[in-house]
Amino acid sequence: MKPHFKSSNFLFHKIKSGPFDNNSYVLICPQTNQSVLIDTPADPGVLIAIASTTIVTRILITHNHSDHIAGFDSVINAFNVPVNISNFDSHALDYNFKEDLNDESEILFGNLSLQVLFTPGHTAGSTCFYMDGHLFSGDTLFPGGPGKTQSEDHLNQIIDSISGKLFSLPKETIFYPGHGDDGELSESISEYEIYKSKNVHSQTFGDIEWLKS
Repeated sequence: MKPHFKSSNFLFHKIKSGPFDNNSYVLICPQTNQSVLIDTPADPGVLIAIASTTIVTRILITHNHSDHIAGFDSVINAFNVPVNISNFDSHALDYNFKEDLNDESEILFGNLSLQVLFTPGHTAGSTCFYMDGHLFSGDTLFPGGPGKTQSEDHLNQIIDSISGKLFSLPKETIFYPGHGDDGELSESISEYEIYKSKNVHSQTFGDIEWLKS
């Protein structure tokens, strides 16, 4: 399978699977062949097959919604490695080798370093991962708007996470969400500014689109 992105010092595969068209990712250091996996959706056969050609060092979970961890048992049976998930979401996984994700810490694999960004709102422990202009945003940020929220407070929280954490990254960053297509951070920033100028009432939580809300 051709990588979704490849450079001399970093490459990754993007795999769509499961009934909700989840994206999972295999991030690889080409110099060492060490990798990390992001999320474990249902039907993870392709994810496992690609990851099996690498030295998997750990599994990262963006958040604990069932569609993102439906294939967890199959993946962990294939790769007996540590799993990183926010302690706010970790109760959903029955696995002994869980490690907390700490905000702005680093995940090291091979010669690469992945930055942890705590971005609550979609869930209490939602987490994104950033490296060199590439952001793996889980269900926190999609092209067009934030992830779904369950209350006014959660909407305010996810907007704070996005505007405070993600929009402070380089504007040329490309982001890769937990479902669907890639996005451009610069475009999201511009669309958010339009949304903010409308003074949208915060009770319009749920599925928000910057330009249509």
